[in-house]
Amino acid sequence: MDFRYIRVQGREPSWVTQYPRGIFALCWRMIRDGRMTEEDKALFIGIDQWFRAHLPEPEPCRRQEKVITFFKAGSSAEMLEKLSPAMALLDKYRQPYDVVYTNFVGTAVYEDEWQVAVPVSDGKMV
Repeated sequence: MDFRYIRVQGREPSWVTQYPRGIFALCWRMIRDGRMTEEDKALFIGIDQWFRAHLPEPEPCRRQEKVITFFKAGSSAEMLEKLSPAMALLDKYRQPYDVVYTNFVGTAVYEDEWQVAVPVSDGKMV
């Protein structure tokens, strides 16, 4: 079966959305909690900087609205390749995560070539 959307997420909810935290939030939290070595921290910051330079940040995300983002499967191969080292960091530090494949993300409030942002309410997509 072909899926249209992909998301890498943890298993604990975000305090903002009550939906599982995405991979960037998971890594930033490990940095905040002092769980990463300086070398791994620098690796992740480089990954984060690449995404900030090459992938638009959805306006609802900038405004801290209750939205989550999914990669579009059709353009996700490069994104997943770039995320691979961050996923390896999650593995290294035994941070549980899931790769979610779906065709049903709810109503998009933002969309570009690579991703969609969808609102959440009480931890569920709307």
